[in-house]
Amino acid sequence: MSNVDISRRTLLALGMVSVVTPALGRSLPVILRQNEEGPFDTVLIGGRVIDPETGLDAIRNVGIKGERIAAISETPLKGDKTLDASGLIVAPGFIDLHAHGQQLPAAWMQAFDGVTTALELESGLLPIAQFYDKTAAEGRPINYGASVAWTYARIAEKEGIEPDGTLQWFQQAFSLDNWQNTLATPDELERIISRVESGLQQGGIGIGINAGYAPGYGRKEYYALAQLAAQYEVPTFTHVRSISVVEPLSAFEALQELVALAAATGAHMHVCHLNSSAGRDIEMCAELLKGAQERGLPISIEAYPYGAGSSAVGAEIYRGNWLERWGAPDPTSLELDGVPLTQAKIDELQASEPGAVVVMHFLRPDDSEEDQRLLDLSVLYPGSAIASDAMPWAVRGSALTEDVWPLPEGAFAHPRSSGCYARFISQWVRDRQVISLSEALAKTSLIPAQILEASTPQMRTKGRLQVGADADIVIFDLAELQDQATFLEPARPSTGVMHLIVNGTPVILSGVRQENERPGQAIRRPIG
Repeated sequence: MSNVDISRRTLLALGMVSVVTPALGRSLPVILRQNEEGPFDTVLIGGRVIDPETGLDAIRNVGIKGERIAAISETPLKGDKTLDASGLIVAPGFIDLHAHGQQLPAAWMQAFDGVTTALELESGLLPIAQFYDKTAAEGRPINYGASVAWTYARIAEKEGIEPDGTLQWFQQAFSLDNWQNTLATPDELERIISRVESGLQQGGIGIGINAGYAPGYGRKEYYALAQLAAQYEVPTFTHVRSISVVEPLSAFEALQELVALAAATGAHMHVCHLNSSAGRDIEMCAELLKGAQERGLPISIEAYPYGAGSSAVGAEIYRGNWLERWGAPDPTSLELDGVPLTQAKIDELQASEPGAVVVMHFLRPDDSEEDQRLLDLSVLYPGSAIASDAMPWAVRGSALTEDVWPLPEGAFAHPRSSGCYARFISQWVRDRQVISLSEALAKTSLIPAQILEASTPQMRTKGRLQVGADADIVIFDLAELQDQATFLEPARPSTGVMHLIVNGTPVILSGVRQENERPGQAIRRPIG
């Protein structure tokens, strides 16, 4: 039986071909090239090589030439450099579709979590060209990229301030109200769409629709964004309009809106952080999405392995009857720098520091079997990707943007910014054994690449460990892989990643950061 046959059989078993791939109208780009002749620049010796697409799971040697995998062999390979991978897992580097931390400290923290590509797709950024130019000038250890930020365009038109291509600009805008809660006039909507289209023409990876932070926008505006996405054949990445278990304006209703737009426009609609969007309503929300996918609608999904979310305290999701909408027992479900808040403190922060990043515990999986079951419905959703929603690092409220390592004392973010992938593999694969390692690696590498590859050609050679694929490789000790970050001490890197290779260049060797290496490349759609 051919490798292609094995791939399709394997993915069918995972629920990927029957749900995700046909819905997005893609064929599987199994590379299947012949081994090149040595010598190689780097050889990985004797690791357990796993490629979720072809189903390979065996002891192999891997030869790297330049930025590509050039050979995968049972027999010895000769190379200028060798890395002993015996007893270790050799897998495609993890691809994070939802990484707000696009600064150097955040990139290094994610590298220790096995991430080789970190993309800011839910929020997005604007101007796109400015972001790519600035990041390229600084250099990154891992690959980077962003979608076009609809909210930034909306803020610019509703508030009259120009975006600067950073997330910090967006956080500061939470002190303003018009962009969050008023409809766009026809003229404003035309200008908003024009700004988003300009970002697509500059190579943005789809459209970031952070709708939960501007719930007052019009349904026709969302329709216009979906039409634009369909026109350019790019995905939308949606944080749905409502996060609530209470109707009207429930998460279920918001997901219905997304499903309707996929059906009406044909646009690829991607659901961001299903776990936090659906919360305690996950059973009915998952049923809705599965039904839409089974009927061929182009919908993809991601989740992260935590029962707590993170965003600015000034967001609408923490105002009014927010406890009832979240299904939370009391205000202490919301924390700032690891400290539970009172309603009085929340009110104070919303008035004085609305951009302050807080953590919201919507599920308590460590304390409740039922909450763990609900979280599993999102994390193990068939054909979905794992995506961290990693936040930028801040010290006493100020963004940490300079090149500093280790992170300074007091550096704070959600622990998913440090440990998302190690947590998922260590808990769900190794400790609880509710998903196989190959299935898990599909969620961390292959499926994210598949979600993007139709519109972003670079992704067709990522997320795979095959000859001809990009040499983005994570080599880890399954027994030792562990997230170390906690809600009180989030700036603790994951352990167990022994080597991390990005575009053929090691950025972590024997667990040690290679501080001068910046092989990360821009992931970007063709410009124009």
